[in-house]
Amino acid sequence: MAEIKLATEVRTEFGKGAARRVRRANRVPAVVYGHGAEPVHVTLPGHELQLALRTANVLIGLEIDGKDALVIPKAVQRHPLRSTIEHVDLLTVKRGEKVQVEIAVHAEGDLAPGANLLEFVQNTLLVEAEATHIPESVTVSVAGLDAGDSIQAKDIALPKGSVLAGDEDAIVIQVVAAQAEEPAADEAGESTEA
Repeated sequence: MAEIKLATEVRTEFGKGAARRVRRANRVPAVVYGHGAEPVHVTLPGHELQLALRTANVLIGLEIDGKDALVIPKAVQRHPLRSTIEHVDLLTVKRGEKVQVEIAVHAEGDLAPGANLLEFVQNTLLVEAEATHIPESVTVSVAGLDAGDSIQAKDIALPKGSVLAGDEDAIVIQVVAAQAEEPAADEAGESTEA
């Protein structure tokens, strides 16, 4: 995974008014924390951060007070209507350090013939991987699965260097038979007993 560098400015003003001024300047307020250090309040360029966060579990390089820091996004708050980023919590990581992250699960292949539906019980898997080698997603083959079949977390082959961190018996994908809706009963056709 490539590291993305972002220009950082340390924040000295706090509160709603200060955050609004930061956003008007097309920057995003953020907090960098981790490794037992005091949290550092910074601002990041809005457009570049929006582009960086298109990649799940992106590794971001920051320079804070002359020191380089590697971070991954932990929480992203977006505006409910405009979908712009309002605030970001960033977790400091070190090269070689293992971190737990959620990666997307994708399915490929055709189900067995019939009126079957594929249901994602979980869209993501919790895995542990090295901070600089976090996989973006995992692909699962559902070819030939029939109604009643399921795939558990332990059945999914993870990318090299990743191990499952969540419940291994959890069902991730299951195949269900399509259910036909019962015809509505006609009130005139119903018989009433006296």
